[in-house]
Amino acid sequence: MTKTLPDDFTGDLEGENSPEMELTDDDILDAMQHIPGYLDITTEDFRSIYHLAHRHALERLFVGVTAGRLMRSAIEPLHPNTTLDIAARTLADSGYKGLPVVDANRYVIGILTETDFLKRLKADSFLELLLRMLEDSFEFTHSCHETTVSVAMTQPAVTVSQNAGFLEILEAFHRHGGRSMPVVAADGRLLGLLLRKDFFAAYKLKESL
Repeated sequence: MTKTLPDDFTGDLEGENSPEMELTDDDILDAMQHIPGYLDITTEDFRSIYHLAHRHALERLFVGVTAGRLMRSAIEPLHPNTTLDIAARTLADSGYKGLPVVDANRYVIGILTETDFLKRLKADSFLELLLRMLEDSFEFTHSCHETTVSVAMTQPAVTVSQNAGFLEILEAFHRHGGRSMPVVAADGRLLGLLLRKDFFAAYKLKESL
């Protein structure tokens, strides 16, 4: 037996839809008319109860979905003083679109993504970068072997704790458009990397998880 999110949650992760239906006053008044007896409650109170009940139901339904259970733990992070040419090789070898940047004590201080590289090279896409490289007038003005990760990384990184549940993860992904997010311990040290695609895959969970 599986637990499945409604279809509209797919759009929610892309920022297109709300994870719950927004009730109008007419919706609430109609519902209240079908409840026997006198209700001493305002439409705003009713709406608040609905939102809280909806959140509680989601947390109950997806109680097994935590960042710690979904994360990739075998992660080789980047360091702020690493040059971009070495960071690019590490990123390519990892197979991920972004990697956390940590200090000497493994505290997450940022994240470096493919998009960060494009920004440094003043290109909107890798195709645009390729076309510019094919032009005779293209000049490679940015030296990756002299620039460090600290200059190019996105900071601060959006992170989640290992115990973060479904809604907390969802809200964190809303705050940034990346494909991955560092998972940290209570003290902020890196534990792993949560991929957006793994979060999608968690839409269907075995009840034994």
